[in-house]
Amino acid sequence: MMHHQYEEPVYLISIVAKILDIHPQTLRQYERENLVIPSRSNGRIRLYSQRDIDKIKLILRLTRDLGVNLAGVDIILRLKENVDGMEQDIIELRREVQKAKSSPQTVSNDKALVAKKSIYEMIIFEK
Repeated sequence: MMHHQYEEPVYLISIVAKILDIHPQTLRQYERENLVIPSRSNGRIRLYSQRDIDKIKLILRLTRDLGVNLAGVDIILRLKENVDGMEQDIIELRREVQKAKSSPQTVSNDKALVAKKSIYEMIIFEK
C-alpha cells in the first residue's frame, strides 16, 4: 500500500464516494457550497487529499448524526478554522513567553503594548 502526504490530492471522486459510502453528487454539492474544494488535475478531474476526506467525515457527522444543515456546517467549519488558528497562535505565544522569561532583557511596563479585540468581532465580522 502506498503512503501519501496528508495534503496530497490523490483520490478520485469515485474512490472517496466509495470510501465514505456516499453518492458522488453529495461531494459535488459540498464543492458547490464551498465546504470542500478538491484540487483539479490537468484534465480537470477532481482529486481529494486525506485532509479533504477527514473534512468530509466531519461534515457527514454534523449533518447525519447531529442534524446540522449545510449553512450551519459552513459556520461550524469557519469557527473551527478560527479556533485552530488561535490555538496555533497560543502555542507560538507560549514559546515566545518562555523565550522572554529565560532571556535577561525585558521591556519595561510603560513600553509594553497590548491590543485587545473581541473574539466575537474576529469571528463574526471577519472579511
